[in-house]
Amino acid sequence: MVVVPVELPHHRYDIVIEPGLLEHIGERVYALAPHDRCALLADGRVLPLHGDALRTSLESAGYDPVVATIPPGEEEKSLSTVAGLYEVLLDHHLERGSPLIALGGGVTGDIVGFVAATYLRGVPFVQCPTTLLSMVDASVGGKTGVNLPQGKNLVGAFHQPIVVLIDPLMLGTLPARELRCGLAECIKHAVIRDAALFDYIGENLKAILEVNPAVLVELVRQNVEIKAAVVVEDEREKGVRAHLNFGHTFAHAIEVTSGYGHVQHGEAVGLGMLAASRTAAEFGLCAAALHDRLRELIEAAGLPVKTELAMDDELMQAMQLDKKAVGGRMRFVLPDRIGSVVIRDQVPESCVRAGWEAIRS
Repeated sequence: MVVVPVELPHHRYDIVIEPGLLEHIGERVYALAPHDRCALLADGRVLPLHGDALRTSLESAGYDPVVATIPPGEEEKSLSTVAGLYEVLLDHHLERGSPLIALGGGVTGDIVGFVAATYLRGVPFVQCPTTLLSMVDASVGGKTGVNLPQGKNLVGAFHQPIVVLIDPLMLGTLPARELRCGLAECIKHAVIRDAALFDYIGENLKAILEVNPAVLVELVRQNVEIKAAVVVEDEREKGVRAHLNFGHTFAHAIEVTSGYGHVQHGEAVGLGMLAASRTAAEFGLCAAALHDRLRELIEAAGLPVKTELAMDDELMQAMQLDKKAVGGRMRFVLPDRIGSVVIRDQVPESCVRAGWEAIRS
């Protein structure tokens, strides 16, 4: 078992990583949020796989769990989905002390976290991520929210979980495409903070894709330590936490213009990192070889390195609607070397377009 603490000025919680943890989740949650009722809110694809084990664990701990499914897919990350969950919680009279348990990937965690932040002005919630993407990134840090037609995560709140419980064995049921998408976020963490992690991923790529438990525990540990350190340093994204958005200005535009769900988030992030690294090279921040090294690893991970989308007015508008924009200017997180990034908001459009052309098929 590995425990990574998150020590914020107003709140402390642990990230627990342990193969087989699923069967013991109930007792861990009850120790932190004792109550007669709780809600298990799960991705509709995940509930048949792991729901019975988690429900049994919650019941054994003393809970009477309310179970509700969340339709899978980025397109379900909406205010209408949130409203439906409010109805379930109200119909079953869940109170302010009743914890909400999110079982699923990043979309589920974001939705349940936002519901927890706003239902009765805030209730405790637990992250039980089931995808590599959510284990290493989305479940840690308290960012919650839903999408609007104009863009991703434009409505949300900061609401920290009371604990993050990660069982890497659940990745054995994860489709290969989603496992690869999670690797995109691992690569992102390596580029922004840890050159040694970049090498570790490359050296252990085969074992990661084969879902080797020992390698996955170490991979998740290194990544959540990076994410936790950034969150502690800058919980509300006033400074260095924006580094975690490396590649995301391009990625969110790809998701919006292609239609939610057509391109997986991790795939879009991989493309966005490549566009950002070429933009950085054109801007004179890094050597062109950085882009080549990054492309080699992303391609080896089985992620796409090309898109058919053209940089037209719709895509530029989507980039300008990005939450990181300031004063109408786009802000970019750009690498200056593997393990280090900087933020720039006066990047010439020619550099941005050169970055985009690097991923055009």
